[in-house]
Amino acid sequence: MTERHDEASEPDATTASAAQADADYRRPDGVAGSFQARPAEPPYTAPPPTVSPDEQATFGRPPGQPAFAPLAGERIPPRRGVVSPAVAPGSAETFGRTGSGVDGFDPAPGTRMAPQGRPAESPWWKQDAAIDPWRDPRSASWLGRPAVLAAGRLEQIDPDLDVEQDEPTPGPEAEEGTTEDTSRRRVRIGRFGLSALLVALVIALVAGGVGGGVGYLIAGTTRDALHNSDVSLAKTGTPANRPPGSVADIIKRVSPAVVSIDLQVAGGEEVGAGIVIDKAGYILTNNHVVAPADGGGGTIGVTFSNQSRASAKIVGRDPQTDLAVLKVQVSTLTVASLGDSGTLAVGDPVIAIGSPLGLMNSASSGIVSALNRPISPPSDNNSDPSAYINAIQTDAAVNPGNSGGALVDASGAVVGVNFALENPATSTGGGQAGSVGLGFSIPMNTARPIAEQLIKTGKVVHASIGLTGIDATDGAARRGAYVKQITPGGPADKAGIKAGDVVTVADSTLVTSFAGLMVIVQGHQPGDVVKVRYYPQNSGNPVDVSVTLGSG
Repeated sequence: MTERHDEASEPDATTASAAQADADYRRPDGVAGSFQARPAEPPYTAPPPTVSPDEQATFGRPPGQPAFAPLAGERIPPRRGVVSPAVAPGSAETFGRTGSGVDGFDPAPGTRMAPQGRPAESPWWKQDAAIDPWRDPRSASWLGRPAVLAAGRLEQIDPDLDVEQDEPTPGPEAEEGTTEDTSRRRVRIGRFGLSALLVALVIALVAGGVGGGVGYLIAGTTRDALHNSDVSLAKTGTPANRPPGSVADIIKRVSPAVVSIDLQVAGGEEVGAGIVIDKAGYILTNNHVVAPADGGGGTIGVTFSNQSRASAKIVGRDPQTDLAVLKVQVSTLTVASLGDSGTLAVGDPVIAIGSPLGLMNSASSGIVSALNRPISPPSDNNSDPSAYINAIQTDAAVNPGNSGGALVDASGAVVGVNFALENPATSTGGGQAGSVGLGFSIPMNTARPIAEQLIKTGKVVHASIGLTGIDATDGAARRGAYVKQITPGGPADKAGIKAGDVVTVADSTLVTSFAGLMVIVQGHQPGDVVKVRYYPQNSGNPVDVSVTLGSG
């Protein structure tokens, strides 16, 4: 938008502005003089020379040269207001503007752009190019509909197109006598040609058929290359060598005597293993396997190697040795051969059979890693905190579910009852237990008399020395079992042993820990006499006594 001014009011505004300026800057009253009068300046007198005549001759202006005149050879013109010389007639004719040029630009002959009013000379240029706004350098910018083709051009492309044409409008600069139609045309494109659609459909069908055929041929060739109906794989005719006494032979003979035990209790399901020790249906297992079902706390089921099942009842259990006996009403049973664990030596081959993680009749092999390991049995409400088992250590894989299973020697005899494993995950609270080559078994020489007592009476009477204690490590001479408390009137009290004493020898066996003393005591029967050496608390001399074991 252009701002408009009233010309009649401009002189008045100028006069008012000048009057205001005079009032602001006029000379104060009482001051004489005029701002326009300037005092005369004295004539300029050049200062005396400050250089010597020699320097003046060397560095001064050459004689006859005006001030600031350029030296010979310089590009600066010697005078101000340089005037360009006139253009030569030949250059003006060659490079100057022609008489027919438009805005100073006249296209050369043969180009696509022709001056206004003259037809285009290029055979590739359409007839209405002169009025095409996209090709007219003088066309003004405006926002409207997109550029369209001429009607005649569209009819040549597709006769089926619906074209509407406006009346011709002659151009403002058209030359007289020009018959070319230079009107702007409005084009409306309607439907797509049916013939083109049919052609596209036919091409698509042909391409699909060809592609399917090629795919079928490739698939058939690949199938023929991958499959062979005449193939026959080779097989060996030599069977595996399983002589009598091999690991496979031992497992085959002993596995029917090892059963899987499952308990259905309120807390869920417990899984363990057991050993058939008598044809009447007696099965030896661990106390911690069946304890949750005692007293009507759940039901006990037994699964044999042939997948037959039977319910079982608890005959008796002994928490101190972690042993228990079950009974099933089955007439035909495979009974295990019970060996002599006292003949084992470190390095003897052994096989562990049980139901680790619920996988019944699983077997693993290893060796006897150590003997006489004092191991505390799993805790139970009726367990004696001073109870220990003189266990067999093995590197055969023992996992949860192996409890109550058999440890078998190279002859196929059961020499131990698997009951515990040592795992860093359980000892540090790091997760579920698993085999790391540290499994433990109750020696059969310990389990056999316990099982007999349970079958006969349903309970076990253990020998007792009548004291509690801890390990003593107070010097080499005092290494043993430190007595913390004496049962009044018990075997140790009658023998003169007091709290604070250190027991170092029992039954001719060196005692290096309290657990070692308990293992020696539990290896005897109530009433047995055991010779004990101890060091009194306030004396450096050992004392030898005989202790008659009681029952506990």
